[in-house]
Amino acid sequence: MSHIFKKILDNISTHRTNSNKHNNIANMNSNHASSSSSLSINNHDDDHDHMMMMMSYGSTGEFDKIPVDVFMQIVKLLEPKEVAKLTGVCKTWKVLASDNKLWVYYLQTQKLVPWDAIFFSEISLRSGFPLQTFPSQRQSFMSIYGQRSQVPGAIIIDGGSGYCKFGWSKFDSPSGRSATFLEFGNIESPMYSRLRHFFATIYSRMQVKSSTQPIIVSIPITQYDDTEAAKAARRQLKEAIYSALFGMNVPAVCAVSQATLALFAAKKTSGIVVNIGFHQTSVVPILHGKIMRKVGVESVGVGALKLTGYLREQMQQRNLHFDSLYTVRSLKENLCYVALDYEAELCKDTEASYEVAAAGRFTLKRERFQTGEVLFQPRIAGMRAMGLHQAVALCIDHCHDAELTTDESWYKTVVLAGGTACLPGVAERLEKELHDLLHPSIAAGIKVIAPPYGADSAWYGAKLISNLSTFPNSWCITKKEFRSKARRNPIW
Repeated sequence: MSHIFKKILDNISTHRTNSNKHNNIANMNSNHASSSSSLSINNHDDDHDHMMMMMSYGSTGEFDKIPVDVFMQIVKLLEPKEVAKLTGVCKTWKVLASDNKLWVYYLQTQKLVPWDAIFFSEISLRSGFPLQTFPSQRQSFMSIYGQRSQVPGAIIIDGGSGYCKFGWSKFDSPSGRSATFLEFGNIESPMYSRLRHFFATIYSRMQVKSSTQPIIVSIPITQYDDTEAAKAARRQLKEAIYSALFGMNVPAVCAVSQATLALFAAKKTSGIVVNIGFHQTSVVPILHGKIMRKVGVESVGVGALKLTGYLREQMQQRNLHFDSLYTVRSLKENLCYVALDYEAELCKDTEASYEVAAAGRFTLKRERFQTGEVLFQPRIAGMRAMGLHQAVALCIDHCHDAELTTDESWYKTVVLAGGTACLPGVAERLEKELHDLLHPSIAAGIKVIAPPYGADSAWYGAKLISNLSTFPNSWCITKKEFRSKARRNPIW
């Protein structure tokens, strides 16, 4: 261990002479103190108890002369593997090197996943499903750090009726995307051959063998009812997914609802997910990671395709010529928004232009906010359907009446998901409408959260699971388990 101590002593002089580095560490510790307060591991009483515990275990030699807080700063200069070795020196070094604050610091400095996401996932998701209702706040982050470094990673496929995102869990974002509806048709239909072709194509594009890594697959919300027929249809779809993947020799499979993954991406386990999909919008109540179908999943027949079609019609009426729906979709994503006050917006000059590659420059006027208004007033697009705010309010009323738990705050977090939900102004408008529509006692505390990772929110929710210290054991099912029918309760 002499080389470790030598490195510590060498870094002491560097640390003292480098004032900028010293200030950075001080600032980092200040931020760390606030972010770790919920762990109850970073206050003066804990420092005092920690110091007394160290003293009771014996001397650290010359290091006894250094204050404990300074001592910790010195140890932070070491690499995690070297710090882990210190636990074998003596009891005093073991106490020092296993301190939670030290390993929280190492987790904070990782770039793979932000610290707040790590904290949420390791506290709330590590048990697998069903989630722990009251997760333990005390964890050994030294153990968590070591376990996370051994996680094999996974392939993530977030497929739906519109677009599919896929990639490695160790990457910052999906490595590829494809238009599911064009290439594969309706993959929600539980047909083994269609799903097999879908998964095989994704693996081919990623240039990876299916037998090498676990996989996390998002399952689109289908069959909204709580009837026996709907349950059978969902079970058939899930079994078709498992059969297709295990038929390709995938070692372990984790299949989770898109809505649940989007909720996890927002660092929540309970709430209402509003998924604006390709063909329709789903309003999904979720309590402790489980979809509350008995409460009621609301469905509105307005989705991304309807908004794109409406904008196309408006452009045609203005004689704006375009070659493909891709052009219209690009204009929708880059120019359109949702007005906080639709009537007031009609009196404003909202003209703006955008250049679509290989298609030219286009100028939109009222179409910019009228397109998004279809979500709240489907009648302007000739549709007889509830507005988005009405569907969400109905779901909230059902959650309130169901009295599933004494804590009513669980359904007052509304998380948006889907590419169309990324239009500027959707979250603000929906929150305003809900406060106007609901009774004040129910509306109090309602917060609408925009898609935390844009159109890729479900993919990032899967990423949180795939990097857990307990993955894949706590979340995945193996081929043997699938065949023996020893399956975990599905998240639906």
